[in-house]
Amino acid sequence: MEDFDNVVYNYTPENITQLGKNDVFVFGSNLEGMYLGGAARVAVEKFGALMGHGVGIQGQSYAIPTMQGGVETIRPYVDDFIRLAREWDQNTFYVTRIGCGIAGFTDEEIAPLFDKALDLYNVRLPKSFVEIILRNRRKALRSNE
Repeated sequence: MEDFDNVVYNYTPENITQLGKNDVFVFGSNLEGMYLGGAARVAVEKFGALMGHGVGIQGQSYAIPTMQGGVETIRPYVDDFIRLAREWDQNTFYVTRIGCGIAGFTDEEIAPLFDKALDLYNVRLPKSFVEIILRNRRKALRSNE
């Protein structure tokens, strides 16, 4: 059985107020790019997100739409983000609890979308996401034994 307990994970801080030169703030958005509250508002006020741009890299931020439907409508945008994070390996990406505020999803619904991101050295996930992903991985390993 794989030993997840001996791996050290770095988490996204709960309250990000500043970033280093190569850091990127990853937040939940809406497709219209109307950033009125939560992490989206922080992205506009502090990290260069642009009103009217609901997807992708903007300044030192990256928008992942979460308000257009169910969890499966979010997956393609998370997959795009993971591809970018692999390519932009000189940057560190701090993923917030996207979709778990105004959009109304739970951590249990959103965290599995970031399973592949957990293994990237340059992506930081919220502690709650990491715990859920590891719990799901352990469960999958046990069911395969």
